[in-house]
Amino acid sequence: MKKLLSLLVAAVFAVSSGFALAASHVGAQPMKKDEMKKDEMKKGGAKKGKKGAKKEAKKDEMKK
Repeated sequence: MKKLLSLLVAAVFAVSSGFALAASHVGAQPMKKDEMKKDEMKKGGAKKGKKGAKKEAKKDEMKK
């Protein structure tokens, strides 16, 4: 029984360290242009709100 327990502990340690090693070698995937545009649109829309839209409209009018 003692050997079985030590074998189980060793197996768990080996698997967990294998996953940690694999995770450290995986890099972040570069974002595609479409995904970047969607993220920018989400960020811009959420931050501005109604007041930001009004200010932008005024700036556009002033440029004309």
